[in-house]
Amino acid sequence: MFGKKLYSVRESYWIFYQGIRTMRYMFRAKKHGELSSTFIERIMLAVTEVNECAICSYAHAKRALECGMGSEEIQDMLSGIINNVPAPEVAGVMFAQHYADTRGNPSLESWERIVEVYGTSRAMGILGAIRTIMIGNTYGIAFSSFFNRFRGRADPRSSLGYELGLILSAVVIIPVSIVHALVSGLFNVSIV
Repeated sequence: MFGKKLYSVRESYWIFYQGIRTMRYMFRAKKHGELSSTFIERIMLAVTEVNECAICSYAHAKRALECGMGSEEIQDMLSGIINNVPAPEVAGVMFAQHYADTRGNPSLESWERIVEVYGTSRAMGILGAIRTIMIGNTYGIAFSSFFNRFRGRADPRSSLGYELGLILSAVVIIPVSIVHALVSGLFNVSIV
């Protein structure tokens, strides 16, 4: 087994559920100028680097370039180096790495620190960005490995059974988790 362990079908359900519940906070924070496009892309690259998703690395490197990030910073971020991250964004990027590294189970202290540093609204936007890319990574790894398998470049952590299982399970997971997220919202179930 090389690199980070892949997400199970059960984990993918909870990742999708949490992402659906918090995605709107990312869009709201961006709309209100609390999160810039480059900050969001730094978060996306940080999580993608931890999860080792090739297709997301490509897509978000492209988006980061389009947002004005330099190629050296993008390469560093995809190598886990955050030396070029602007100081006001370092805590958010480090929290994103911690979130991905703990498989979506960051410490309460780290979350409280992010709220302290950025305020609740901006912290929720950061959480929304993290959880959004977690969805992309979870399914992106399976999809890209499945298609790359036929090109002789499958992810060494994966198997055909895993890829088909995760891809096919999405048919059930996605609608059920959306309904679950909506019901949780109606009953004000905690997002954090």
